[in-house]
Amino acid sequence: METLELNKKKQAAHFLLDWAAVIALVLCFIIFTALKGSSFMSGDNMVNILRAMSITTVFGIAATVTMAPDGFDMSACTLASCSAYVFVSMYLWYGLSLGMSIVVCIVVTLIMYQLTMFLILVCKIPDMLATCALMFVHQGLGQWYIGGGAVSTGMRTPSGKDPARIALSDAFSAIGRSPYIIIIMLVCVLAAYLFLNYTKHGRFLYAMGGNRQAAKLSGINIKSYRYLAGMITALFIAVGGILVASRGSSAQVGCADNYLMQSLAAVFVGRSVGGAEKPNALGTLVGSMLVSTLENGLTICAVPYYVLPAVKGAVLALALMAAYAGKKEQ
Repeated sequence: METLELNKKKQAAHFLLDWAAVIALVLCFIIFTALKGSSFMSGDNMVNILRAMSITTVFGIAATVTMAPDGFDMSACTLASCSAYVFVSMYLWYGLSLGMSIVVCIVVTLIMYQLTMFLILVCKIPDMLATCALMFVHQGLGQWYIGGGAVSTGMRTPSGKDPARIALSDAFSAIGRSPYIIIIMLVCVLAAYLFLNYTKHGRFLYAMGGNRQAAKLSGINIKSYRYLAGMITALFIAVGGILVASRGSSAQVGCADNYLMQSLAAVFVGRSVGGAEKPNALGTLVGSMLVSTLENGLTICAVPYYVLPAVKGAVLALALMAAYAGKKEQ
């Protein structure tokens, strides 16, 4: 009888640990609704939360794909800033169509990511060390390309020439507004979810993340699949850079850099959702929503902006503690 009760307690504890991030999210909604009522739960504010979490989620999905085979990328958001520079400059400076500007942005991002793959796969530098170094490389190359300024309407090119366009079209700006930015976010989440969970390539990436040596002995080409994960990551990074540029209607210096820690927090919070114990697309979506809901709710409650990082960090730390409390026992 005692053993049965003990097992029930363990099952209840594991349930709470597995769904800690979701429980924290639900509690946020309950608390902010109780404090602010309709001003928080209004349809417009729900759209604001979805729009605010969209870019963080896309970068989180990029990190999710990288971490699936036990990789790690600290330079994703600095590279996304470069993607934003290229996207806006192609449209404003050189007068390319919106579609071609997107294509060029994606191609340039994929090319730049070859350096990341070279350092990791050829030079065998640990992911974190290689990408930390590349953060400075991306920052330097990006600012050199834009002449240390910004890419926006009414500004000349670094060479002093007049840009081909003097204004951004409505279609350009619409990408970064709802509903398009929300739709793009959901498409990225769905694509990553289907790829990682329902294709053999995704399962191979998870196998590498679980035990790389065992995956290698089972016949998986470790280098090829790590390269594949890198290219998919670069694609999502480019999409994130495009969203940042469109939402800001410009490409400022370091415009995407601030999304790094939020996106990583979303991945680490979400990796335990449902007991997955691995980076997963749906968990990243939940983690990103938790981060955005906290920021939105605290702002509506008139919490000073300089206190927001501390409060968000404390709540996220508690969610992580709950999520990983049972990891050693498992």
